[in-house]
Amino acid sequence: MLTALLALLPALQLVAGHGYVQEITLGSTKYTGYLPYSDPYYNPVPERIVRQIPGNGPVTDVSLIDVQCNGWTEGDYYTAPAPIYGTVAAGSQVQLNWTTWPDSHKGPMITYMARAPSDITQWSPGTSAVWFKVAESGKNSAGLWAATDLLTASNSIYTFTIPSTLKAGQYIIRHEIIALHSAYEYPGAQFYPSCIQVEVTGSGSALPTSFVSFPGAYTASTPGIVYDVYTSTLRAALSAYRGTDLLIHLRHQRKCFYPLCCKALHSIGLCRRILSLVHRCE
Repeated sequence: MLTALLALLPALQLVAGHGYVQEITLGSTKYTGYLPYSDPYYNPVPERIVRQIPGNGPVTDVSLIDVQCNGWTEGDYYTAPAPIYGTVAAGSQVQLNWTTWPDSHKGPMITYMARAPSDITQWSPGTSAVWFKVAESGKNSAGLWAATDLLTASNSIYTFTIPSTLKAGQYIIRHEIIALHSAYEYPGAQFYPSCIQVEVTGSGSALPTSFVSFPGAYTASTPGIVYDVYTSTLRAALSAYRGTDLLIHLRHQRKCFYPLCCKALHSIGLCRRILSLVHRCE
């Protein structure tokens, strides 16, 4: 039995994959995203429309500025405005091409925008409430999650539409996956935000009236931030409220108490697999 358990351990490292948006299509124009494992090493550094990120890892502390556009406060790495922006017409589609997303990292995909009051290549929102939600995808009626199920089915491309009546101007698109595979306690949910700079064109005049901040939109008690994706069988219901709700209101039906070693492995799914061999999951 011990041999069987040890044989599974190499697989644990293989599922610890993460990801980021590697390409953006605005209308018919493609833009390469910020590539954290190559861009910093070029001279000159390539100009991107995506704000820099430290790597493919997650943010887990929703109280940090890291949750806004990605970052690593502990490592003294902060995001910053990108040097250029893309152009997209109101009412047109935006396609976001993710790196290959791991099967275990199930969760919703959520998109916000924020209107820049000045030159977007110089502007950072800070902690101001300037963000409004424009798209969301959680768990559908067939039990399929936006990530990984639907994202994989669409060749790792997530598509949303810029509101057709949105007022022209410069905006940050904040797009994220919230991976719930370790969200059975807080901190556990993994946030993978990307911030894309665009100029929206068109004759629209509409602006939202309700805004949230990052950090601020999510807390440890926000519905869905703590959620056992493996034991809950309730359907995720998308919230109609375009504000601080996380889109999905979730309740636990039962709870499987795992040994402390499972927390160190960061994957309830793999814990189930191991524990099934020794019948210790009750």
